[in-house]
Amino acid sequence: MLAPLRWLGRQGTRAVAAVIFLGIAVPPLGEVLRPYVGVAVFALLVISFMRIDISALVKHMRRPGNVIAATVWTSIAIPLLAGDTSEFIGIGSVSPGLFNGIILQSASSPMMAAPAIAALLGLDATLILIALVGSSPLVPLTAPFFAYFFVGDALAISPSLLGWKLFGLLASSAIVGLGLRRCLGVARIERYRQEIDGTNIIGLFLFAAALMVDVATALVEDPLLWFALLLAGLISFLFFFGLSLLVFWRVGRDIALAIAFMTAQRNVGLMLAVAGNVLSDITWLYFALSQLPVYLSPHFLEPIAKRLKRADPTGKL
Repeated sequence: MLAPLRWLGRQGTRAVAAVIFLGIAVPPLGEVLRPYVGVAVFALLVISFMRIDISALVKHMRRPGNVIAATVWTSIAIPLLAGDTSEFIGIGSVSPGLFNGIILQSASSPMMAAPAIAALLGLDATLILIALVGSSPLVPLTAPFFAYFFVGDALAISPSLLGWKLFGLLASSAIVGLGLRRCLGVARIERYRQEIDGTNIIGLFLFAAALMVDVATALVEDPLLWFALLLAGLISFLFFFGLSLLVFWRVGRDIALAIAFMTAQRNVGLMLAVAGNVLSDITWLYFALSQLPVYLSPHFLEPIAKRLKRADPTGKL
């Protein structure tokens, strides 16, 4: 029974890239799963919290400079830069739905699966994990602030309600995940690491299927809008990734690549879980198409990360 999960877990970045296309390919399943997108996000969060290495957290916090910088960068600087850039370009006047999507995307925390995927790439997964743990509690405070600051009343959910829903989702998943870690034990979790990886990939597929349900139909009905939103998602990913890489490059190549990867992997699932029923169709479609570079990037970044490791094993300039 566990063998299929073990096999799936061994596929690594290939499986992560494949789930996005499988999600597009089975719209009937997506129709069934769409009301349960919040459940899928909750399950992924629980798995991530269950795998938190407390000893590694303590070790990294002895030298917290990089962690604090990464947390401030991804939680505050990125939403400000994304919002200001979008306003300067005039996206809000052209497409309010796209503008709302970019603001909520940039204000969300990095994906909880980012540390596990980073480990597959050979990046500093512990640094990503600690920055993620540091930034996640801030999201219920920062996301409503940036949503109100840039979007105001145009977003059909109050900032306070958005904050409370985010807090409830993160707090409950942390309690369940850390409780499971305590009950199962570290040794058992490590022994079944590949099976848990496989379970995580199934969770990613269920989320992708629910998110991608209208993607194929939208391509047929309005291909110009479809490609425009896909391009916007790709530009956002490259903006988050490239800017982070430049800012942290002098700290060390490995650290810069890890922080850039984490910053670009925005967890739009959080926003869909708490506000999906009030978001416009364009925001939904943008969130869906923005996941294409997110899910495909590990497959393409893997050889780059390995090349950097070979060129400089210390990760320093």
